[in-house]
Amino acid sequence: MPIKKYKPYTPSRRSMSVIDYAATLSGDKPEKSLLERKKKHSGRNNTGRITVRSRGGGNRQHYRLVDFKRVNDAEAATVQSIQYDPNRTAFIALVRYESGKLSYVICPEGVKVGDKVSSGPDAGIRVGNTLPLENIPDGTVIHNIEIRPGQRGKLVRAAGTSAQVMAKEGSDAIIRLPSGEMRRVNRKCRATIGTVSNADNANVKLGNAGRNRNRGRRPHVRGTVMNAVDHPHGGGEGKTNSGRPPTSATGVLAKGYRTRRKSKSKRHLVKDRRVK
Repeated sequence: MPIKKYKPYTPSRRSMSVIDYAATLSGDKPEKSLLERKKKHSGRNNTGRITVRSRGGGNRQHYRLVDFKRVNDAEAATVQSIQYDPNRTAFIALVRYESGKLSYVICPEGVKVGDKVSSGPDAGIRVGNTLPLENIPDGTVIHNIEIRPGQRGKLVRAAGTSAQVMAKEGSDAIIRLPSGEMRRVNRKCRATIGTVSNADNANVKLGNAGRNRNRGRRPHVRGTVMNAVDHPHGGGEGKTNSGRPPTSATGVLAKGYRTRRKSKSKRHLVKDRRVK
């Protein structure tokens, strides 16, 4: 997918780039029956207090109801259009089943309008098809992976990402995730064949502050330029490293603070992503 650049008629335009959606997307309007109202919260919790700083504003959006389960095994579906989704980096595909039902699914790389996709244990090993891991051959590239059978796909859904089926042992399949981590997943869990679309999303440069404001991101002030009463990094004469580990405004450790619970997820690991 091509990246489009502009003539540098302003300093911000010089480094700005966008994805050429015309080369990939169908240009159709979203399916109204698959849209939901999306309310903005501007980083505030249920009591109205700001819990995430530098959020607010941005363009109005609707939430697209994407089918991450893919459990309609009885009938195949035809791709009607490929569309942009403001709620995720990947593109989504509008598919129509033989019964006439419409649904959104994450669009894999290489799927085009008119292609057929299906799901279930008997589905073929083709890009866009969803199968249980026990029916997917070792070495196959996959995405949208369930953690528990029937729950819905939760792993590997971002643009350009993919995982790989490495082996099967007993009731588990060993998956290599994009981080390099090797993880055990129940072989009854489902996954979709192929790589997630819009791989060039990582190469886009916003270029100016206005594009961030359109995304609902307000200006972010560094802690080192604040006063000591406002941030742990603040205060001092001139530039200073504050003499303490990097933290957030509330004192939570940053830049390397490990948040993974040992008791919860380590038991499923075959190889940690930090182990070289």
